[in-house]
Amino acid sequence: MTTTTTTTTRTPSTARAPGIPRTPAVARKPRIGLVAGGLGAYWPQFPDLLPQLERSAVRVAERVREFDAEVIDVGFISDAEEGAAAAARLREADCDLIVGFLTTYMTATMLVPIAQRSDAPVLLVNLQPTEAMDHAAFDTGQWLAYCGACPLPEMANAFERVGVDFRSVSGHLEDERAWQRIGRWIRAAGVRSVLRNGRHGLMGHLYPGMYDVSTDLTMVPGSFGGHVEVLEFDDLRTRVEQVTEEETAAKLAETRETFAVDGSVIDEDLRWAATVAAGLDRLVADFDLDSLAYYHRGLDGEIHERLGAGMILGSSLLTARGIPAAGEFELRTSLAMLICDRLGAGGSFTELQALNFRDGVVEMGHDGPGHLAISENKPLLRGLGVYHGKRGWGVSVEFDVKHGPVTLVGVGQTRDGRYRLIAAEGEVVGGPLLSIGNTTSRVDFGADPGEWTDAWSASGIGHHWALATGRLLPELRALAGLSGLELVEVTA
Repeated sequence: MTTTTTTTTRTPSTARAPGIPRTPAVARKPRIGLVAGGLGAYWPQFPDLLPQLERSAVRVAERVREFDAEVIDVGFISDAEEGAAAAARLREADCDLIVGFLTTYMTATMLVPIAQRSDAPVLLVNLQPTEAMDHAAFDTGQWLAYCGACPLPEMANAFERVGVDFRSVSGHLEDERAWQRIGRWIRAAGVRSVLRNGRHGLMGHLYPGMYDVSTDLTMVPGSFGGHVEVLEFDDLRTRVEQVTEEETAAKLAETRETFAVDGSVIDEDLRWAATVAAGLDRLVADFDLDSLAYYHRGLDGEIHERLGAGMILGSSLLTARGIPAAGEFELRTSLAMLICDRLGAGGSFTELQALNFRDGVVEMGHDGPGHLAISENKPLLRGLGVYHGKRGWGVSVEFDVKHGPVTLVGVGQTRDGRYRLIAAEGEVVGGPLLSIGNTTSRVDFGADPGEWTDAWSASGIGHHWALATGRLLPELRALAGLSGLELVEVTA
């Protein structure tokens, strides 16, 4: 069992709960700047070369758009002056990632200004026209169309010397392996943009005693960017009070369509949860939130306790819409859930529950909200007279994450205060589960459950994280490479 760290670089499926529309803000597209270039000295020497390279640049733009990206194409550059002009245009465009297409040899003076001035990470792509040249038939001009690899070491050397991080993908125009790698960088740029521009709600107070959950709010924008909106439970209370009978009825109808409702659910509790869910919708809209973490202890059944106890349904519906909501004031985990969701992999609020040494699995999940889009079967609402470790009562969500490959993603904090990503890959497998109103999954990490648990805990993870579908380590490496975050990988 090992723990490894990287700060550099399966495409996950898009997780979406049936019948639950994504919130419009979730549909933000990554803004990708595109610049292609080659050495202008070649154009008068080989008249057919530039038109061929420009056709290749058009194809690259088409493929980039296929990743659901907004492309700002500043055209083809042939010298340092045109490179400087492109840098100014790309800086003004406020890109999330700039793709520099090396079509043939070009000098570092053409791309260094773009890398330095555009205020965005740069990905260099070297995609020759086909898999290989026709050596017997090619002349010098035709060879130069395959010469994008030539300047790549020059760019890497220059970027290093001027203090710009370097990343590249080499292949050919229709090389799906290369495009899969390019797609990872584009998706990572989209996640980085969501974090940099996100608004993250933090409502209530810390669960008493949870040192690991306590969050330095300044480190959120310090590590990811974005803004933390500090909320009171009274912000929710006033909106719940404004919910109409029609809104509650609509939320009840949505609930019955989305969930299987167990016989243990009391109608009055379900109606209250639906009303709170409608109030949560108002809260999220009014504060323009991309994520939410919450907790309130409450006392003797007063209104704030009832609000906190009634949030599980609405928080699960929000999470399925792409606005992850986590209980127990777990802001760092709601951020991890947001990362997973934007990678199309869900991301459900999770902690360790038990170790099964007979079957070789780790059982994990959580009471409270879950990501409905990654449930193996139709999620269940169960009525609970007691929320273990919490005050209040009501309805809770129960499901097993889809069977197959999964990734655990958490946000840890080092002793010097820096945030870092912590991740591990495993596989959810079938088997017996408790029926106690919790999300619960059996995860096989290919190792002794006790040894794996010790290694996972030693990584510095808190006791909550996001459980997401698919193998996300390649995407997380790309995100770490773009954002400058440390990534700790726990592997068997």
